[in-house]
Amino acid sequence: MKSIWNSWLKQAVFLYSALYTFATISNSVLYLLNGYYEDPNGNWHELDRAIIVFIITLAYILVKTLKLRNYWLKALVVYVPTLLLVFVYIWVTGIREPLAANAYRDIFINYTIGYTAASVVGWFKTFIKRKNIENN
Repeated sequence: MKSIWNSWLKQAVFLYSALYTFATISNSVLYLLNGYYEDPNGNWHELDRAIIVFIITLAYILVKTLKLRNYWLKALVVYVPTLLLVFVYIWVTGIREPLAANAYRDIFINYTIGYTAASVVGWFKTFIKRKNIENN
């Protein structure tokens, strides 16, 4: 179990915690700036955010462990199914309560921006690591 924790689980738990905290605080600040003092969507909104952040963390682990030489192909191969998984989750939430008119567009934009930012950071990290190996 310790090898699993050290190989990928510790990083996944840290990433999940950091992303969830950032998303929750950002959401709260935006609501406060717009004059809302309570989340109108309540606890369901928190659970939805937790599941979306879990999917993002899963995507990160998949990109990190998938064995493809081309980084951008690997990022695309992970992006498509995880985006589809997010869309399925949004569809399922539509069974619980009516979706906003732009729900799919909004999640597409938010997921794509976050995924792209994470992919660029991951690529840069891989690029730097490769340069350090070549210089040694």
